[in-house]
Amino acid sequence: MEAPPADTEVRLMVAQCLRTLGSSTDDKDVTAALQTLCSYLDEGPESGPTSVQRAEFRRAHYTRTLQFLIHNIQADWVHNLTAARRTELWDGLFLRGPPDQALLVLTEGIGALKPSINLDHLVSITERFLQSGRLVDMLWSYCLGAAVSDSPQLRETLLGRIVALPDITANRLQLNNKPLFLPQQYYPLLANEMLTALERTCQALKDGTDCSLTFVAQTLGKVCMQGHSDVVLAVIAPRLSASTRSDMVWQRVCWKLLENVPQGWIESVLIGLVKAVTGPEAFGRIIGNLVLTNKKAQFVITHKLLLLQYKYETRVLRIVLGYLAADRERRPLLLQVLRSVCQAWANPSAVKHTPLEQQLYVSKALLLSVSLLRDSELQEVRSELMQCMLGGMQSHLDSSVVHIRRLGMVVGECLSSRIDNNGAKLKFEYDQDEETQELLYLMHPVTSNEPEPEPEPVNRVNNGVTSTSSQNEPEPQPSETYPGSDLDSDDEFTPYDMSGDQEISQASPPRYLRDCLETLMTSEDPVRVELSLKAAEGLVRKNVFTAKEISVQMTKVLLHIEDKYNINGFLVYRQTTMVALTVTDCIPVSQYLTTEFYSLNYSLRQRLDILEVLALAAQELSKPITEKSDLSIGIAASTDLTPSPGDNPVHWREVVEKRIQSKTKRLSKGAKPPAKASPNRFAPVAGHFFFPLLRNYDKPQVTFDLLGSDHLVLGRLIHTLGLFMHLAVNAPIASQMGRALLDFVWAVRYHVDQMVRRGVLFAVCSAFLSMPSQNLLVDLSAQLFETRTWLSDVADGDPDADCRSLAAQSLVLLDRSLKKQLQDPQELNME
Repeated sequence: MEAPPADTEVRLMVAQCLRTLGSSTDDKDVTAALQTLCSYLDEGPESGPTSVQRAEFRRAHYTRTLQFLIHNIQADWVHNLTAARRTELWDGLFLRGPPDQALLVLTEGIGALKPSINLDHLVSITERFLQSGRLVDMLWSYCLGAAVSDSPQLRETLLGRIVALPDITANRLQLNNKPLFLPQQYYPLLANEMLTALERTCQALKDGTDCSLTFVAQTLGKVCMQGHSDVVLAVIAPRLSASTRSDMVWQRVCWKLLENVPQGWIESVLIGLVKAVTGPEAFGRIIGNLVLTNKKAQFVITHKLLLLQYKYETRVLRIVLGYLAADRERRPLLLQVLRSVCQAWANPSAVKHTPLEQQLYVSKALLLSVSLLRDSELQEVRSELMQCMLGGMQSHLDSSVVHIRRLGMVVGECLSSRIDNNGAKLKFEYDQDEETQELLYLMHPVTSNEPEPEPEPVNRVNNGVTSTSSQNEPEPQPSETYPGSDLDSDDEFTPYDMSGDQEISQASPPRYLRDCLETLMTSEDPVRVELSLKAAEGLVRKNVFTAKEISVQMTKVLLHIEDKYNINGFLVYRQTTMVALTVTDCIPVSQYLTTEFYSLNYSLRQRLDILEVLALAAQELSKPITEKSDLSIGIAASTDLTPSPGDNPVHWREVVEKRIQSKTKRLSKGAKPPAKASPNRFAPVAGHFFFPLLRNYDKPQVTFDLLGSDHLVLGRLIHTLGLFMHLAVNAPIASQMGRALLDFVWAVRYHVDQMVRRGVLFAVCSAFLSMPSQNLLVDLSAQLFETRTWLSDVADGDPDADCRSLAAQSLVLLDRSLKKQLQDPQELNME
């Protein structure tokens, strides 16, 4: 009679052992059954089952056996086993069989069991599974193609369990989770196991054995895709960089590893790798020419890392661009990148609509790309660079943001010096800081034989004296520049104090306001004009009656006067005097200034001066009157100039925050003396400042187009109107002003210039703060939903950070007002 086939014999024997474990109460029978099952996992000729039978057990019965053990983990026969027997037989079945099947069953059991001693037992087996190198055995079995069952479904499930093991254990164990399962310990362990599998692969290839890196590559891609690339590649990248420096087999293994990463996960691997390596040479050794053979990798390296994402450090740009420039076959991609970056930097729409951080990032990429060009390549793209420089500089210099203009100047200088080394070079005047120094330093490529040095800081301290100098300008040595500087030194003499000396002048300052006006109108004497200008503000505030008689005439003279004699402090004296005139004679002067704002033949500077004077006068009028002399008021106002949109956007937030804090109720920490009540002098005249500025804004003049190219004036106008709204809080006309202001800014809420959008949001904040809640709900009920939707869109998606912040504050104010009215509808009905 023939012996039964191996699969039948194994199936019958396993079934008999499981029946014994499920029904027998004899410890000897239980031990024998477990020993029989364990014998199918033994290796070597001395084991009972044949190699065919052992392979059949691993293939078809191992998983079912482990599932049976976990299902019966609470059975008496399990608890009757001695500790040694349980470790050898019960635990051994999990630790000696195919590791992929064991890991799947263990994680499934951990997820199914409730907190108990049985769960603790499975957790301890899983810990030993990881500590005994079973992960390496599993990865290596897939490298050799010796995995027992390798269906796509099984592989996908296994990958998910490997990567999510910390999440699986944390969800079940919660606060009782084991340290080995924490991400900061598990993922470095997994990274080391992958490195060990790669090392075995290299050795096998040297011995002539074929291997597959598909499963290791999938594991790497999966773990990086789920957000653990920094931890894993911090372990893997240094080892790969060192191993590939002199071993071609390691280089082939790395290239094959990256080629086998699935397309959907290659981006996470490349981004993590470029952040983990030390330089472009290491990056090139690890990934080879993957950028030429993999379209997704090419998109990530040549486009996404340079133009779409901008959160990375400068070293990432150096690595990516240096990698493209390091190989003859990859250099055409460097020229492709240069053309794309040029278009992005010179695009006027990008200058207006992209965040400043992204524009700085693109500028760095442009300068680094240009610095890596060879002379022959530079001649090839010379015309394109010239167009980029001219068009991009125009777009940047047209911006109302100082930071963007300075960025255009620095990049323009660098491009000019690179395009034409021998010809005339562009040179601008701008304030240098660490950012500009870094941009200038990018034009000097870092050699591969030395580490990348840090740019020299702007401020250096030498012997306790802080000095500002460029890294390209050596400090002059006194002994060389001034040969006799060490001789006949006068350092031992004490300087005479001349701080109180005054320059003797034959002219005396005017004592009467009309004499001052006459001098400003007719005199050609620089000294008399300067003295009159300096004395004008004090005379206006001392002689109120005379000032009211000539207020409009003197304002007109000051508005048109030019600094022909280069007087020190000319603009401050001129402005403070006009502010004093406006405060002294509010209605006539404000009517004159608001009328002249839209008149012909005024420069943009004069129109901005009008807005600044009105804003400063409104601020002074809204402040309480003190017992001190009014002379100090104008001086204080001159030092607190109203900032233009973009000059100091933090000021807007401070204004709004102060108003929010004033409306927030807090428990008092102690008795405070009551503040003295004083009238708001601005409230009765607020309409004269506000409403005339809202007329004619949509009528372009010969030299003035408010809704067209003159967006700087538009932004300042909206900010000034918002300030008037803020200062008119509690005034009877506040509701009317708020409605008019919101109607005006609604038409320009999507303006392309970020300074205008900032002004719009500041005005909206001011309106929400200053208008009574009930009026806000009644007057704007039809627009509230659309207004809230617009603010939400701006808070989420505006490229400018200040716009997003102001929109979020406006949403808070709007919701607070609506909530207050909905909670107290009786107040609304009484109104």
